[in-house]
Amino acid sequence: MKKLELYKCEICGNIVEVVLNGEGTLVCCGEDMKLMLPNTTDGMREKHVPVLEEKDGLKIVKVGSEPHPMVDSHYIEFIEAISNDEKYVKRKYLSPNDKPELILTGVKENNFKMREHCNIHGLFENKGE
Repeated sequence: MKKLELYKCEICGNIVEVVLNGEGTLVCCGEDMKLMLPNTTDGMREKHVPVLEEKDGLKIVKVGSEPHPMVDSHYIEFIEAISNDEKYVKRKYLSPNDKPELILTGVKENNFKMREHCNIHGLFENKGE
């Protein structure tokens, strides 16, 4: 297991993020948890791939080129920004009716990984450039 990988229980839906590299397997509900591999493209009508925008000197990670729905039945559960050296992680948890975006402060470069998790369609990732 590698730092910052996400694993999901196929039975109950628990999601675990690895904090430090380690050996062994993660188990939940008596079964091995599955590594979540992020999607990097979006063929669906709703947009899921995180995008970076700059406005008034702020860097904003938004979910999709069009706003993602944020209703009880379909919403973004969290957004993350991870530096390339993996020393800095910023995560925002969201609820229905929240704005699907993460505002980054004190970040000068655009070179980091962005990812988000949709309660229906899963994990999506993009790299800032």
